Amino acid sequence: MNLLSITWNVSPILFHLGSMEIRWYGVLFALAFIVSYVLLKKMFTQEKVDVVYLDKMTIYIFLGVLIGARLGHCLFYNFGYYSHHIVEMFLPIKIGNGTWKFVGYQGLASHGGAIGILLAMILYTRHTNIPYMWSLDRLVVAVCFAGASIRLGNLMNSEIYGVQTSLPWGFVFVGDGSTVPCHPTQLYEALSYIILGIVLYSLSMRKTDRKLNQGMILGIFLVALFGVRFFIEFLKNDQEAWEAAMPINMGQILSIPFILVGVVCILLSLKKDIGKTLDRKQLKQLNK
Repeated sequence: MNLLSITWNVSPILFHLGSMEIRWYGVLFALAFIVSYVLLKKMFTQEKVDVVYLDKMTIYIFLGVLIGARLGHCLFYNFGYYSHHIVEMFLPIKIGNGTWKFVGYQGLASHGGAIGILLAMILYTRHTNIPYMWSLDRLVVAVCFAGASIRLGNLMNSEIYGVQTSLPWGFVFVGDGSTVPCHPTQLYEALSYIILGIVLYSLSMRKTDRKLNQGMILGIFLVALFGVRFFIEFLKNDQEAWEAAMPINMGQILSIPFILVGVVCILLSLKKDIGKTLDRKQLKQLNK
């Protein structure tokens, strides 16, 4: 490290377990689910909702995130390749010259993960009769901290960072072959998500009579998180060749619909006829 930059040369491998590599990204990805579960359990308990519903939600969310993030990467960012290697979209293998090898899932897209969560929660609420907005208002609080954990995983992988900078906190990502200081956009996003998570958690844990209408926390989350993501993208390197000729990149294009949906959620939540939380009748039906 010198006065004008930080040399980042951390190995993405945490340790070896026999011939298996245990990577920082995988550990932080798992930590994201653990932290999410702990936070959601506290919120479910406070609102007197049986934790069994949280256990069911965890399964839906895990599948939604994994499938959505994987397909999002393949369809949004590298469609040219995966359109000719469809099997690799679904299986963590690399095929070539008539042979294949296990390589893990190389490429996950956060926008795809977000879409996966929204679709998974539709299925979840249909099978549990828990209101869709109520569930998402609690879930997005945990998503903030989970997103921060995953971005730290990107940092450990020396990937998805920004353009060159002269700022004193610029990172030289040696592991990716960089020789100049660049914006550590992974840290920018992680810090932003943590701050947003703290704010939303505070709003969620307020006393019942002061809680916001259903959909408000979801709306704030979508506008704030994807708004921050939109502006940070200006500092990132392009992930696709065509992005260099465009005023905005794929990450920004995908963020706009989420921001608009967030605005709609906020407007709808301002209606007085939308409940703040589950009423006694709903709780009795869920916990019987």
